Amino acid sequence: MKTKLFSFIFFLLFVVQLYAEYANNIQLRTFAKPLIAIVLLVWLYLSTNLKGRFHKRIFTGLIFAWIGDILLMFQEDNPSFFVYGLIAFVACHIFYIRAFTLDHKSNPNHKTPYFLWVVGAFAIFCSGLFFYLQPKLGPMQFPVLMYAIIITVMAIMAFNRYGKVNIFSFKLILYGALLFLLSDSILAINKFAQPIPQSGALIMATYMIAQYLMVYGTISRQLVVTRTEV
Repeated sequence: MKTKLFSFIFFLLFVVQLYAEYANNIQLRTFAKPLIAIVLLVWLYLSTNLKGRFHKRIFTGLIFAWIGDILLMFQEDNPSFFVYGLIAFVACHIFYIRAFTLDHKSNPNHKTPYFLWVVGAFAIFCSGLFFYLQPKLGPMQFPVLMYAIIITVMAIMAFNRYGKVNIFSFKLILYGALLFLLSDSILAINKFAQPIPQSGALIMATYMIAQYLMVYGTISRQLVVTRTEV
């Protein structure tokens, strides 16, 4: 019941946010964007009561995402807010990584198939994107590089959950991680390299679905081998 209710609420928020981006309605965007993480935080809390370390870490990551969302809304008024927002999302990804590490610790001897191939693919994608952006980054080279490394590790750790949790949770969180990576790639290309038509709608659509899948995957998570707190 909670899943259906919050999915419906989130869908309405999704539509409102995309309309605000498409129509460039700043007031509506300012109203809707902070609600993204708030709705997900309430859903996660009511569904899990934050009983386990995994839930707590994803919850904390979402709080930093909420802070990042607010900071990035005002980056046009103060360019420093972009860096602060970047730092907030780095913290978000670090807590997601710490949560996914719990799944690895639950069954550390399980070998994830094609793991090295996936690591290589993620590394090639993110390094390729960084070197494409590098000539246009200026003083932002180091912050963007650090962010790229952190989000790549997050996606790798999401893949590393295979065989350690139920397949439904694995797929939801992996797809969420991939969409997060896509959203940030669009944002980086649009900000530093070349304008992308309707970039705001594309960034927010992929970001919102990513966070929704992360939370849904957290709520539905079941360990295959229980050696750590749920």
